Amino acid sequence: MPSTPARGRSATVGQVTRGTTGTNRLRRIDRWIAQLPTLRHAAIPLVVDLGYGESATTTLELHERLTRVRPQVRVVGIEISPARVALASLSERPGVSFRLGGFEVPGEQPTVIRALNVLRQYPEGDVVDAWRLLVSRLQSGGVLVEGTCNEVGRVASWVDVAAAGPVSFTISLRLAALDRPSIVAERLPKVLIHRNVEGEAIHRFLADLDKFWAIHSPLSVYSPAQRWVAVAESMREMGWPVIGTKRRWRLGELTVRWAAVAPQDFRW
Repeated sequence: MPSTPARGRSATVGQVTRGTTGTNRLRRIDRWIAQLPTLRHAAIPLVVDLGYGESATTTLELHERLTRVRPQVRVVGIEISPARVALASLSERPGVSFRLGGFEVPGEQPTVIRALNVLRQYPEGDVVDAWRLLVSRLQSGGVLVEGTCNEVGRVASWVDVAAAGPVSFTISLRLAALDRPSIVAERLPKVLIHRNVEGEAIHRFLADLDKFWAIHSPLSVYSPAQRWVAVAESMREMGWPVIGTKRRWRLGELTVRWAAVAPQDFRW
């Protein structure tokens, strides 16, 4: 288990987080979830926002963005703090509800679980257990999107995890005025943030990103997006298993298969 059950609620697994949230903070992750095939084609499009924090803001924003591609989608915000659930429940609307819970994800099985900035406070050794518990609650073919971002949502990274284990790793950056892509090192998911050291794949990945960002700097006169597309193409040519197309790259995203950046001792 990722932690001992919360005191007084033996079935609830997890710890109360700091609860930091803010308008538009998770827009990059929401945009990613909106294009997931599992959401677009699910018979029951149910999404869980796990650990939404002190206000309902990001949960409400998630629902608003997802209804553009799946009008029937329902979003359930889950928090381990009764006070947070009580406050958020005042903002319930058709398609959005709030529930007390933790990593056990009570209620119906979702097709997507979003868990952003939740595992940062946990020991690295708890991550895989948390992932396993979360994906066990998914519908068949469902996806857990777990990661972190900075306070204004301009630097983000996450892992897509399915029943068989982690599938991909994505970074998403605001390209305007970006100094170097490795700024994302400060906002890597818990499973990777302590692995940005010599000998680990994530360290090589970030070093190559910085290298190609510098090499393609002349393209900035056209646009930062064009420069980033060139970086993605160079990463692919170098052998990194880059997933996706220019359409995603122009958004400041870059996705690779999980195996390419997994810690040396990672075991599912």
